[in-house]
Amino acid sequence: MFIGGLQKFSLIDYPGKISAVVFLSGCNFRCGFCHNPELVLPELLKNQEKISEKEFFEFLGMRQGKLDGVCITGGEPTIWQDLPEFIKKIKDLGFLVKLDTNGTNPKMVKKLIDLNLVDYFAIDIKNSPEKYEKTVNANVNIADIEKTLKIIRDCGIPMELRTTVVPGLIVREDFVKIKEWLEGLGVLEKVSLYAIQQFRALKTLNKDFENVKPYSEEELGEMGKIFGDKVRIEIRGI
Repeated sequence: MFIGGLQKFSLIDYPGKISAVVFLSGCNFRCGFCHNPELVLPELLKNQEKISEKEFFEFLGMRQGKLDGVCITGGEPTIWQDLPEFIKKIKDLGFLVKLDTNGTNPKMVKKLIDLNLVDYFAIDIKNSPEKYEKTVNANVNIADIEKTLKIIRDCGIPMELRTTVVPGLIVREDFVKIKEWLEGLGVLEKVSLYAIQQFRALKTLNKDFENVKPYSEEELGEMGKIFGDKVRIEIRGI
């Protein structure tokens, strides 16, 4: 387990909860618009300051009764085979756990659910299925993402979906396809909220994206309206 960062206090990452956010390094995607390249690229990972598990759990021990939960994000947390053991230690300290994932490892997600280790899921929906690989710059098995969504759909654990809306990669029509895709999976009505996230052109894995002008709040709102009353929409990052 490589802990690449720790945010000790957050009021926004875990809905309705006070949380800490722990960043696990490494990812199987290479999204050019990613704003955490130091958690993704091997050449940057080797220079990233590592936080030891001992240090992390000492911090959590001091925050019992002060924090409600821990958000585990990345990178992509499910690439780590020792993730269940890591989360169990968090749960044993009495914290709720929110897991951020790109959904590509349904076996790990199923294992975590079977062990009652996750209280809230946030799944990144990168684009419509036919544009996934172009968006993430990696090979993608869409069937694995669909399995993950169905597993969480059927388990009763709260799940939010979120899409970072990057001009040049995502247009309004893509959300029409995303809506149809998720409805076909029977997922949309099970989602607690869908976050339409503003793209940030500040620090990106591919420097070309730093010259991309983000969509306006009005444009993002129009994209959110595509879902109608099927799901609660939240516009983030404005």
